[in-house]
Amino acid sequence: MASMFEFRTTGYNGYAVKYSSYHMDQIAVATAANFGLVGNGRLYILRLTGAGIVALRQFDTQDAVYDTAWSELNENQLVVGCGDGSVKLFDATAPGNSPVQNWHEHSREVYATSWNLVTKDTFATSSWDGSIKLWSPARPTSILTLPTHSCTYSTAFSPHSASVVSSVSSDSHIRIFDLRTPASASNHLVQLIPIHGAAPVPGSNFGTNNNNRTLPSEALTHDWNKYRDTVIATGGVDQIIRTFDTRMPRQPTNMLRGHDYAVRKLAWSPHASDMLMSGSYDMSVKIWTDGTADLPMRPPRALASMERHTEFATGVDWCLFGTQNWVASTSWDSRVLVWDITPHMRP
Repeated sequence: MASMFEFRTTGYNGYAVKYSSYHMDQIAVATAANFGLVGNGRLYILRLTGAGIVALRQFDTQDAVYDTAWSELNENQLVVGCGDGSVKLFDATAPGNSPVQNWHEHSREVYATSWNLVTKDTFATSSWDGSIKLWSPARPTSILTLPTHSCTYSTAFSPHSASVVSSVSSDSHIRIFDLRTPASASNHLVQLIPIHGAAPVPGSNFGTNNNNRTLPSEALTHDWNKYRDTVIATGGVDQIIRTFDTRMPRQPTNMLRGHDYAVRKLAWSPHASDMLMSGSYDMSVKIWTDGTADLPMRPPRALASMERHTEFATGVDWCLFGTQNWVASTSWDSRVLVWDITPHMRP
């Protein structure tokens, strides 16, 4: 069996890729024309076959599609976030190209979507307009708005709690909201964690001022560990992946260095508590360990690097089924790669 399969999203540049939580052979890809700067977007639903990757459906939008999430209620539905501020729900079994639901409450680009994995009846979106919104696919308007007061690139429901929502933003902070708390003046905000406490890569002038003090840089992505409910990884413009324990948030638990440009996307493994994957503007996709599975514990380090993309690597995801070694990535090079990490692993 081949260790890598490729699909071309010709005319559209990749922004996000997500495996179905129902079918091990289906993935969704969010794309945009003209690198997302101007023009249409397209959502692809792809199937992996013995002969390669084939397109099952595609849905066109009037503006870029920056992110997508599979519904946890309906195996045929997906939500997307668009450049015009709209949020759309598509059904792969519905005729035509139109969404089955269309919301438009965000005033800027919707850069992230996340479905609630616990109760499965809600999803979240975040936007450059400085807000997170919670939605139900059955309701015509949003359920709740959580202000972040900063351009918000990434939002996620905790996989361990139906009530905990997190985000990272251009102000370089992790925000954690708990919907079980009284709304009050805090708008459910329970933790505000600064990300930028550590120095950049040794020898680099990036992110420092004339006094050689570290300056904040934009956080672009984050993800909750699937096994440890207090552990979050972040990545962004300063090229460093940091892991945090929300019980001791004053400084990062680990820092993973190795990318040469901004870290655009992170995903913890659904199979191993110590492994995560990253896609970067340096065009590489890397597999890491934070060292916690080693006995005795070893330093965090890169385990593998895939460098087949020829533009920014913008989306990564792990296959939820079967072997833990299959992943997917997408890039501005208009390619979706589905591949086995094993041949890329370092001795």
